[in-house]
Amino acid sequence: MKSAFLTALELIQSGDAELLNILSVTAQMSLRSSIVALLLSLPLGIWLGACRFPGRSLLLIANRTLMGMPPVVCGLVFYLLFSGVGPFRQWKLLFTLDIMVLAQVALITPILVGNLETFVSGIAPVVRETAKGLGLSAFKTFFLLCNECVYQIVFAYLLGFSRSIAEVGAVSMVGGAISWKTNVMTTAIMQHTNRGNFSLGIALGIILLSISLMINTLLSLLQRRFRV
Repeated sequence: MKSAFLTALELIQSGDAELLNILSVTAQMSLRSSIVALLLSLPLGIWLGACRFPGRSLLLIANRTLMGMPPVVCGLVFYLLFSGVGPFRQWKLLFTLDIMVLAQVALITPILVGNLETFVSGIAPVVRETAKGLGLSAFKTFFLLCNECVYQIVFAYLLGFSRSIAEVGAVSMVGGAISWKTNVMTTAIMQHTNRGNFSLGIALGIILLSISLMINTLLSLLQRRFRV
């Protein structure tokens, strides 16, 4: 085990080609999926948090249900949709980076919507009163809410990114964990460990933990900022 750990450190220092490819695919998937999820969840989260309308409770229940959706179920749904017998088979997205991003967006978006909705529902009454007093339109009120949620939006994005980078179930099903194509850190750790290649698995584990540490440090700093 000690020699495997030392070899893992050497792989990181030397910039191993396979290691760099896995990191590149992981970065592309996580960045793209978390950005798209944030763009989708921002208007939805603010709308659900700020507005009161018939059916809102049902939408909140549906969103909270999706927040707890098992990744393998999400992967199964996308696999069936884009497989050879699925309705979207002509797009030929199965076992590509694009479908991994789509699956991740489906998993992350409800989490970010729920996070933003909870925060906005607490500040919305005060913001609405301010907007009404200033005679602001609904469009300008939305941007006023966005301005009040800047730190929460950053918090939500980091939460989504950390969720994306740690995902394994859905991406392994729809991406296939193909070497040099769709292998990301989590699937590569499982794959190489099963093959007995502990060195690369440990190297990826060290990098994944380091990224997780940095993200959680940023989240902690933002939480302190919210309390001030």
